[in-house]
Amino acid sequence: MLNDEIISKYKMTVGIECHVQLATNTKLFSGADNDERDKSPNSVVSPIDYGLPGMLPVLNRGAVDLAIIAGKALNSPIAHVSRFDRKHYFYPDLPKGYQTTQMYQPIIGAGIINVPLENGNSIDVRINHAHMEEDAGKLTHHGKFSLVDLNRAGTPLIEIVSEPDIHSSIEAKAFAIELYQLMTYAGVTRGDLYHGNMRFDVNISAALKTSKELGIRSEVKNLNSFRSVGRAAEFEFRRQIELLERGEKVVQETRGWDEAKQKTVSQRSKEDAQDYRYMPDADIPPIVLSDDEINSIQANIPLLPSYYRQSWNKLGLDDTVINALISSQSTAQLLQRIIEKGGESVARRVGIWLLLAIDEQSEDLDIGKSKNVPISDDQFIELSKMVDANELSSTAAKDVLFAMMQRSDSPRVIAIEKNLIQVSDESEIMLIVDEVLADQSSDKAVVDLQNGNDKVIGFLVGQVMKKSGGKANPSKVMELIRKKVKKL
Repeated sequence: MLNDEIISKYKMTVGIECHVQLATNTKLFSGADNDERDKSPNSVVSPIDYGLPGMLPVLNRGAVDLAIIAGKALNSPIAHVSRFDRKHYFYPDLPKGYQTTQMYQPIIGAGIINVPLENGNSIDVRINHAHMEEDAGKLTHHGKFSLVDLNRAGTPLIEIVSEPDIHSSIEAKAFAIELYQLMTYAGVTRGDLYHGNMRFDVNISAALKTSKELGIRSEVKNLNSFRSVGRAAEFEFRRQIELLERGEKVVQETRGWDEAKQKTVSQRSKEDAQDYRYMPDADIPPIVLSDDEINSIQANIPLLPSYYRQSWNKLGLDDTVINALISSQSTAQLLQRIIEKGGESVARRVGIWLLLAIDEQSEDLDIGKSKNVPISDDQFIELSKMVDANELSSTAAKDVLFAMMQRSDSPRVIAIEKNLIQVSDESEIMLIVDEVLADQSSDKAVVDLQNGNDKVIGFLVGQVMKKSGGKANPSKVMELIRKKVKKL
């Protein structure tokens, strides 16, 4: 049985390969629809995808452009010349008998990304390279038989290969999240994890911290959620430690993740080198790119998460708040516009409101795509100004915000309708303060306050708020009570 003392002797090492489906309209080498979601099996396939004799591929230039943009997001250089190769192997969902990929001259070179962690720290993870390739089809297994769906065959991919710079399950999950955000922010992929738009292969090894050599690795294939990346890495690390502690050897193999049982399962052994008989693809010319061409394409890349993190440092928001807001690109874009239009203090308040809305719904508040009514920049700014003017308390502003998510009215209309506008007029509040202080139930609190017991002012403020129906400005109430008691 493992305990913390045993686990602490070992070091986890993780490298991740991520298959990213590119968000083109058509497939990598054919004109077939590239969006297989909700399509009937084998309904978006062309003769090229079927691998029929005599069919010649035509490279999708849009896929090349997206790969160039992905390289920018990965801080990687783009090759001036890259080529496609044939990776030969037989599998029922690969009708051609080979996969078109880039083995020897990939389009994206070595890069590095900074990965923020939950504790506020960050790690740098190097990218070895990323290459373009076509996806294979999909097999669905039913007992003694399997069904082949080739809708996915020919889908354009980039495979991003990291260096083994990750050393915990928390870091593995954080890397997957950051990679997802980079690729979706850049517009490289649709980012639909459920439909496999991004899939993670996680290579894990365990070795004693005193060892200079890495342990034997296992590869857990086709993970399509951040949680499963973290959990698979942690389970596999512990499984390998248990083997080593018993004096057994870890077998290099490919494993799958059983979501129901929360464990990895063996699928097949994996040798260091497999004979795929790679050879240059004679049907596809090399991709030749100039610096001007690369720079022109990369100049249009949208703002990435790192820009927002740096820009929002001046807001004084906690790192966990910032990372939660960045989880939705449209929310990040909205908050950035608020900074530009309303200033930093308004943006800070709006950022906190957005986080409250995210927590309330237990999901990202994607302003542009949410099931809620879209809230405009001006509406957020108006709501914030009402708080600054003491027309709304922070609690009332939250109530107005949630109402705004359900209807298109302005915050003022909603606040008036809900009777949430605070009374800040001194004369009106003074009448209620006089009434409360004149009440016999307040006598002891008044005496205690005069004698320096400041805690009792909460009772008096509460009585005024109660009589005002919660509409009196609390800070103004406190101010007037102190003035009045001094004169008594």
